Amino acid sequence: MTDHLNSDRRSLNMAAIHAEDTGPEMAVRKIVHSLGYRYRLHDPNLPGKPDLVFPSRQKALFVHGCFWHRHTGCKRATIPKTRTDFWQTKLLANATRDRHVRYQLRKMGWKVLTVWQCELKKPARLMERLNEFLAD
Repeated sequence: MTDHLNSDRRSLNMAAIHAEDTGPEMAVRKIVHSLGYRYRLHDPNLPGKPDLVFPSRQKALFVHGCFWHRHTGCKRATIPKTRTDFWQTKLLANATRDRHVRYQLRKMGWKVLTVWQCELKKPARLMERLNEFLAD
C-alpha cells in the first residue's frame, strides 16, 4: 500500500505525534483514577520518565503505542512500506531503549507494567490487570 500523503504532509503528521498526554495514555489514566489510585505523571527523576508513577508503591506504568514500541504479535506493529531501513532502525532502537529502561527501574526496586494501546479494546480486562498490578 502506498502512502496517500506527500512527504511534506506525512512529515507534518509525524511531527504532531507527542510522547505525553496521548489518547491511550489519557484512557489509562481515567481507568486508574476510577479504580481509586492516585499517581504522578512523567517523573523526570526516573529512567524513561514513566507515564504514571505510584511513588508510595514503587510502581511505574508505561502506556505504549503498538506501532512505536513494537508490540510483539500485534497487527499494529508493522513496518511502513517506504523507508523501511529507517523505520526498522528507529523502531528497534525504541524497543531496545524500552527494555533498558525497564531493567534500570527494576534494578532500583521498582515494579514496572507496560500497557499496550491494543489492550484498550477490552477495557474490563485492562481494568482487572491494572488493579491486580496496583494492589498491594
